[in-house]
Amino acid sequence: MPKMKTHRGAAKRFKITGSGKIKKAKAYKSHILEKKSAKRKRNLRKSDLVSAAETKRIKLLLPYA
Repeated sequence: MPKMKTHRGAAKRFKITGSGKIKKAKAYKSHILEKKSAKRKRNLRKSDLVSAAETKRIKLLLPYA
């Protein structure tokens, strides 16, 4: 059986933590930042964990992670 291919888009967006959870960056931080408050932009810098419902699907895209 051939090797499975990693989904390159998913590989760039997600990292797997030591405990097996999936880490992601928060959305809404790319443009139209002028009207967003400093507090909101500061909180968008922090990483976030993917929900349990989505974790299974994302792990299929990252077979060797």
